[in-house]
Amino acid sequence: MRKWLAISALVMLSDIISKHYIKKLWVLGEHKVINPFFDLVRYHNPGAAFSFLADQGGWQQTMFSAFAMIAAVVMVALIARNLHQTAFCFALSLLLGGALGNLYDRLTVGYVVDFLYFHYQTWYWPAFNVADSAICVGVAILLWDNFRQSRVKASS
Repeated sequence: MRKWLAISALVMLSDIISKHYIKKLWVLGEHKVINPFFDLVRYHNPGAAFSFLADQGGWQQTMFSAFAMIAAVVMVALIARNLHQTAFCFALSLLLGGALGNLYDRLTVGYVVDFLYFHYQTWYWPAFNVADSAICVGVAILLWDNFRQSRVKASS
């Protein structure tokens, strides 16, 4: 259990530290081109993924924070019950660390700091952060693991 919680803590700390430096070194809205497909920015997102519900006046912060806390408890319980499933536990560790990283922002500053901004020509992906990245990778691993297990069961 310790190694999975350590991975979560590492994700959370990486997220918090990276956001701290962005807030310290950049002003809101600052935008720096790094290469033809990647920029660093400083945006504040009071909503969820892709600024979902960002314009709702604040009630969404409480809802997203409560959801993250409940999800964290559920993920820790799932990890504890499934310690023998490496991919599953690793994925949940990434999800947990990402959820807690964004929760920290919501509780301390009232918004999530986004700073990674990818694009191709005129197509721009919404800005995101380390926590969001960990959540996306965790979901991808869960899907892959579920698909892999389904194929193993089907061939048995």
